[in-house]
Amino acid sequence: MAILTSERPQAASGTRARSWLAVSAAMVAIAWGGNEFTPLLVMYKANGLPLTAVDLLLFYYVLGIVPAMLIGGPLSDRFGRRPLMLPAPLIAALGSLLLAVGADSVPMLAAGRMLCGAALGLAMAVGGSWLKELSQPPYAAAATGAGARRSAMSLTAGFALGAGVAGTLAQWGPLPESTAYLVNAALCVATSLWLARAPETVTRPAQPGKLRDDLKIPAAGHRRFLRVAVPVALWLFTANATAYAVLPTLMLPRVQQAPIAFSALVTMVTLGCGFTIQSVARRIDRPGTARAAVVALILLTAGMGLAAWTAAGLNIWVTLLTAVVLGSGYGIGLVAGLQQIERIAGPGDLAGLNAVFYSVSYLGFGVPAVLSALHSGFGFGYPAMFVITALIAACCLALVAANYRER
Repeated sequence: MAILTSERPQAASGTRARSWLAVSAAMVAIAWGGNEFTPLLVMYKANGLPLTAVDLLLFYYVLGIVPAMLIGGPLSDRFGRRPLMLPAPLIAALGSLLLAVGADSVPMLAAGRMLCGAALGLAMAVGGSWLKELSQPPYAAAATGAGARRSAMSLTAGFALGAGVAGTLAQWGPLPESTAYLVNAALCVATSLWLARAPETVTRPAQPGKLRDDLKIPAAGHRRFLRVAVPVALWLFTANATAYAVLPTLMLPRVQQAPIAFSALVTMVTLGCGFTIQSVARRIDRPGTARAAVVALILLTAGMGLAAWTAAGLNIWVTLLTAVVLGSGYGIGLVAGLQQIERIAGPGDLAGLNAVFYSVSYLGFGVPAVLSALHSGFGFGYPAMFVITALIAACCLALVAANYRER
């Protein structure tokens, strides 16, 4: 089991009290690299890559994320946060470099996406736990839920900035297929130097048990996790993928003058709303209840209904409204899930349970490929498919509402 170090600073102020900023900056840079690909989906499709293949590229980085989270999280509980997190920005930089030189190669793009995913998996499971520990005594003054909010906001800020900068550079900048990735690679290297100064928060146990036991996460079977956190997690990146991967593609006939910029705009609106609302999500949450999770799922269900309306009418303003609602649901849901985990997990389970939560959430990035396959292979219309997803989201809302109060 992980044990906090006995080192205690004289006061939780000054440089040491702000050491969480280094981890936060690294998480922003890595999340930036994870999402800079998203607004460029329309560019790759316009350049002749198969539609389903491009949607699968969005999902490929989940193949890097999930193993990195499920293995990296528990290993960081055993060996410490630094050994697992320090390589993450450099892995992200390598992934961005592969994307920069592989615009015409699906295998090269897939490899770059998987490396960016592996780095993001480490940032979420290990970086998120490290950030939480650096946001509480003895490293900082006590603040309820500060770690969960800082982790969620760091990731969302990175996702939004990466999409906005990449879309702008690809639409109007030089070397549209490479510049954004090169910028991210430089940013990742810079933050890796800062990250090296962050203090370790975990010491290795004097008598470690079997490694396979560390990879087990008993808290993942907790009733509260399965009936509140997981139903929310399923819709977090389903919402995001719908907003900024599916809808901009459907809107291509209406935004032919600047399709990449419009895709970036939708992404920025989605994640900007998600980021902004995270700062007030703690006021929505009530300990002992699933209030924040219920609010999130109400918004997510409504957002999927709006997505059906958007797919049917192809109206720019309805698209942006859908992005606002889905982004707000994502932002509240992410904080709600992480706060549930903080209440459930012990020190030795925190990173592992974060890993399971994010692994479930990232399955949502497979939704665009599934919808594309159903549309092209079986002729299903997007409006009808989004109505069905809204009904499934409503079922998850009913499950969370039935488990509203903790027992």
